[in-house]
Amino acid sequence: MKQLVLVFIGGGIGSILRYIIGKYLNSASTGIPYGTFAANILGSLFIGIILGLAMKNNNLSENQILFLATGFCGGFTTFSTFAYENHVFLKSGDFMSFAIYTIASFVIGFLAVFGGMYLVKS
Repeated sequence: MKQLVLVFIGGGIGSILRYIIGKYLNSASTGIPYGTFAANILGSLFIGIILGLAMKNNNLSENQILFLATGFCGGFTTFSTFAYENHVFLKSGDFMSFAIYTIASFVIGFLAVFGGMYLVKS
């Protein structure tokens, strides 16, 4: 039960921060979801750092990993909003924004995870 509460609290904190970032960075005038992109990339970096620390030092407990990686990063990042925003790009016929947003999200997201793990490794 304690682990469920840790994931719940971490997810709530992550979701609130994602909402704040989206509120200030998403552009209603251009329709470009900078906030979602920033949250997903930062979350990818954070999870790389968290899991890198867990593997390197073995000093993070299972509960800390659940709170930080599963809870916080899970709540902070959002695949469903990413998918919806891509749907909006496709529906409006904005194929260039769709392609750039999708490719950049995947490539930079993967690089952020690896970069986070590399930062901890050094």
